Amino acid sequence: MEENDTIIRLQHVCKEFDGLKVVDDFNLDVKRGEFITILGPSGCGKTTTLRMIAGFELPSSGTILLNGQDISLLPPNKRPVNTVFQHYALFPHLDVYDNVAFGLKLKKIPVEVTDRKGNKKTVMKHLDPKTIDEKVSRALQIVDLDEMEDRDVSTLSGGQQQRVAIARAIVNEPKVLLLDEPLSALDHKMRKDMQIELKEMHKKLGITFFYVTHDQEEALTMSDRIIVMKGGLIQQIGTPEDIYNEPINAFVADFIGESNIYNGTMSGKFKVRFIGAQWDCIDDFPLNEKVDIVVRPEDVIMLPPGKGVVEGVIASKIFKGVHYEFIVNVGKNEVLCRDTHDHEVGTTVSLAVEKENIQIMHKELTENQYVDAWINKNNEVVIGEDPFPCKVETLIPGGKLDDDGYVIGPDGKKYDFNDADVVATVGLDVISLSDDLSSGHANGQIINLVWIGDHFQYIVRTDDDEDYVVNSVYSWNENDLVAVDIAPENIKLRLKKDPSNYVVD
Repeated sequence: MEENDTIIRLQHVCKEFDGLKVVDDFNLDVKRGEFITILGPSGCGKTTTLRMIAGFELPSSGTILLNGQDISLLPPNKRPVNTVFQHYALFPHLDVYDNVAFGLKLKKIPVEVTDRKGNKKTVMKHLDPKTIDEKVSRALQIVDLDEMEDRDVSTLSGGQQQRVAIARAIVNEPKVLLLDEPLSALDHKMRKDMQIELKEMHKKLGITFFYVTHDQEEALTMSDRIIVMKGGLIQQIGTPEDIYNEPINAFVADFIGESNIYNGTMSGKFKVRFIGAQWDCIDDFPLNEKVDIVVRPEDVIMLPPGKGVVEGVIASKIFKGVHYEFIVNVGKNEVLCRDTHDHEVGTTVSLAVEKENIQIMHKELTENQYVDAWINKNNEVVIGEDPFPCKVETLIPGGKLDDDGYVIGPDGKKYDFNDADVVATVGLDVISLSDDLSSGHANGQIINLVWIGDHFQYIVRTDDDEDYVVNSVYSWNENDLVAVDIAPENIKLRLKKDPSNYVVD
């Protein structure tokens, strides 16, 4: 990117609150006229980043440049940017015209005048009424509200109020327009309409849009480039097509669009094993390396029994208009599929995926994550086919387990988590291995071991192809049979569905 094409540059920007780093080493160059979106879950640091560009927050370290000028410490009113907030912040006592004109009436511009002695000097003057009227009229035309300038803002719909907020922002002719989740208060249809309108406004204005959202559809629909954030860190930067088709890790794949994500193990050259079968792939990773597998639902091919790689039973279907969406149970694994042909629930089908559509990514081996775990009637978490005692009450913050095995929430609601699908997370350092096969809750064979400085890292595989990655100072040999045990408090659980699905009346 050429230097004169860059309007905003963030260099090693960090922000801390009370010692907690909420934005960490953020680096980005934004081109003039670009539509940039920061996408991520709540608490990832996206709004804080936007507020630092606007000047409402100051970076703890790093530099923010606009047109090459350091604006890191400038107050908001000194920056050539305007912000559209999530809740618009319109003045209820003013009509549409006066809401849009409000900032212009306060604005002063330098004007050269000649005093009585003939000396020229520069003074700051308010804009004249004619100039204000021209600017307001143009802004209202851009947002298609030019016939509603006398309307009370309280009588406008949510979409119209949002457009008033945009008009008020663009009337000052900012170099950059910052938008902080401006569509979140609108209903679904209005959001989709406003996505198209915002993109059209961007084309009309030709200025840089810096947009923040947690909505993947908004990001994919409107953006020239997307920045995906997690935990204050940039995960990936790319075009919508790049982010969707080539996610850099499982988090990005899961956050952008619907995905099937599985734990996998490289079983040979261009071979990977997941959901109980070996698949051809185009990525070459070391033998036995643990990897994340991502398969988009539209890339799963549904075939008659015996024609694919694995077989499963259709558990559910939804008609989506142009296609059907199916969930196929392959053993304990769920596979989300899309097909233009109808299939009956309960039918056995065979599944295949073209090798180039199996996306394989390095797994961050900081923890074991079991995305297909579930809770049985004994309130144990079942990983693969092995039940482990767990703290099922942690599925509800502040929850407690009663004598009948129900979880009671702090609001008094009763939950029954029997058969609930969960994600179970276990650290590498909290799993115990033993030669006594009767001492654990699962048994497996050590298929791989690596010495890492002061400890071994083992991969233990069970009969049902579930893998446990374990750090231990104790020595075993490859192919040894060992027992696997995990203390209940060391198994972290997260529900796949909303807790309301499990409330007992």
